[in-house]
Amino acid sequence: MTPVRHLALAIAVGAALIIPTEGPAAMNDPAAARQDHPYVGMWVTDDGHVRHNLLPNGRYDEARGDRESAYRGRYEVRGDHIDYWDDTGFTADGTFIDGVLHHGGMILRRRE
Repeated sequence: MTPVRHLALAIAVGAALIIPTEGPAAMNDPAAARQDHPYVGMWVTDDGHVRHNLLPNGRYDEARGDRESAYRGRYEVRGDHIDYWDDTGFTADGTFIDGVLHHGGMILRRRE
C-alpha cells in the first residue's frame, strides 16, 4: 500500500497516523513506526494528578486524579508536536521540548 493510500485509509477510519522520521523502512510500515515511537508511553504531571497514556495504536487514555480514563481519544505526532482528538469532539495540542510534554498549560514528564 502506498503512503497516500495509508493516509487515505487512516482518514477514512479516523485512525491516528504518526509521521515517521526514521527513514524509508519506517515510512513503509506506519504501524511499526507508531509502536517504536519515542513518545509512546505514560506522561505525568509532577503532582501525578494528570496522566496521559499514549498508546502505540495512536489512541490515548487520560486519567485525572482518582478518575481513570477521564478522557480518551486519538492522537497524532508530527515531529515534536502532538494533536489530540477526544472521543467527545474536544481537540487539544502540545509540544515535546527537551523530553518534556507541554500541554494545556501543564508540564508532563515521561514515567518510566
